[in-house]
Amino acid sequence: MAGPHAADPPAADPRVADPRAAGPRATGPRPAGHPTGPHRAGPCPSAHVDTFAREHLPPPDQWPELCFDLPELRYPDRLNCAAELLAGPPDDRPVFRTASGEVWTYGQLRVRVDRLAHLLTGDLGVVPGNRVLLRGPTTPWLAACWLAVLKAGAVAVTVLAQQRPHELRTICGIARVRHALCDVRAVDDLAKAEVPGLRVATYGGDAPDDLLTRAEDGAAPHTPFPAVATASDDVALIAFTSGTTGRPKGCVHFHRDVLAVADTFSRHVLRPRADDLFTGSPPLGFTFGLGGLVIFPMRAGASALLLEQAGPRQLLPAIAAHRVSVLFTAPTAYRAMLDELDAYDVTCLRRCVSAGENLPAATWRSWHERTGLRIINGIGATELLHIFVSAADDAARPGTTGVPVPGWQARVQDADGVPVPDGEPGLLAVRGPVGCRYLADPRQREYVRGGWNITGDTYVREPDGYFRYVARADDMIISAGYNIAGPEVEDALLRYPDVAEAAVVGRPDAARGQVVVAHVVLRDGAEQDSEALRAYLRSELAPYKCPREFHFRDALPRTATGKLQRYRLLPSPEARG
Repeated sequence: MAGPHAADPPAADPRVADPRAAGPRATGPRPAGHPTGPHRAGPCPSAHVDTFAREHLPPPDQWPELCFDLPELRYPDRLNCAAELLAGPPDDRPVFRTASGEVWTYGQLRVRVDRLAHLLTGDLGVVPGNRVLLRGPTTPWLAACWLAVLKAGAVAVTVLAQQRPHELRTICGIARVRHALCDVRAVDDLAKAEVPGLRVATYGGDAPDDLLTRAEDGAAPHTPFPAVATASDDVALIAFTSGTTGRPKGCVHFHRDVLAVADTFSRHVLRPRADDLFTGSPPLGFTFGLGGLVIFPMRAGASALLLEQAGPRQLLPAIAAHRVSVLFTAPTAYRAMLDELDAYDVTCLRRCVSAGENLPAATWRSWHERTGLRIINGIGATELLHIFVSAADDAARPGTTGVPVPGWQARVQDADGVPVPDGEPGLLAVRGPVGCRYLADPRQREYVRGGWNITGDTYVREPDGYFRYVARADDMIISAGYNIAGPEVEDALLRYPDVAEAAVVGRPDAARGQVVVAHVVLRDGAEQDSEALRAYLRSELAPYKCPREFHFRDALPRTATGKLQRYRLLPSPEARG
């Protein structure tokens, strides 16, 4: 096989500084915020042969300030995060389970990862720094492929099995992907994407050239694979935003970043145990799922139940049957599971984590009343890999997200970057050991300002230090001079017994600027009665916050990762006049 872009070097990007001259490159100085001290002897050369990802990082002056205050965040110069995650637990300890009862041990996983890594670097011609697309349902083999790619020093680009050909083609184009490992059940759309030069290896099929067949029949050496000695700031993965509109953004993360999210949120807030069994709904192409189903359990020497189907109807029976102790899912799923909770024994649960969108206080309270468990609410971002504001146990408070996770800092500021007083709404700004680094994207300047990551969320910091979500910065509805937070109205709607889901948007109005419009999904058998809803809301909200219109729907539009697509609820340009 040819080397990485041997005859097809990446075109220079005028927006990116010379990678050999500055920033976290192979030989240049490290950016502000990089850990220094006795454990740092100077710049650590990259192990990457294909340097595309490094060359297309933002220039150093566009990076956020990085913080490595905790001792556990001071990683060695040479670090391969896959090797770290695989090390430690005894060979016979379970690591992955499936709904059918299949159990993988850490020993089996190590052997399979090594065989896959041998195939990658041998027959498939992957060299350190190559981007490798990973696509398929959430299975142990997808996780093993992800670990093998990282252990081989390549860059994992895990996408969603639901993404369509044009989306896949766009992602491959942005990241210059030339290799793909794909579940045979998800290969059709990848083929239809017609990505130039893409070399696809399928797994999970019956063909003689199937990746798993080749890994087992001797095509790959049955010997340990020595992990590539990547630098701690070598690129490990590129996670694309699930976003609701526009061109996807590739979020670049280093080997140290993968461990840092485990050594902050998981270690200090979640606090898993080696005997825990994790499960959840987010797929591995979503960083919420990658952390909750692979990184966090493996960092703790625990195990995960990987479910190909993980909607609310599948989660409850799986939790009961397999005795799951740690659950990761979205607020919508927690609310949906309340209806079926009495039919299943979920006393095995001890930790429940919610992220992806705002957790309504009503849902938190209902779950607590029914299970005795306090949901660990959190806010994270693809740009920052995982959760950075949260609270657990007695520190958890309904209606708030929490406080900065140890290792992270957060504040609320105005549009000019000036911190606002406690109690006043503003933009959430955070910084920590992981920061936003878009792959050759001018939107880097929008997300990182003055050394802080600006998440696009409107928050209030309470006097006691807790952060309370108000709205996405672009979800604020301004009607007749009043600022109306859509999530506040949604929270009130969700307290109405007949409402299963709700989304609130603003419709342009000549007289008021905007009016509040509610889109509602009712529970089965409930009657569509907008007057009853309006009367209820008037008892819950100030009159100016009550929706002027109600639209009853069978379902709300969401992305493949479960995020609400509010833009699809907005009136068309023609309707806006």
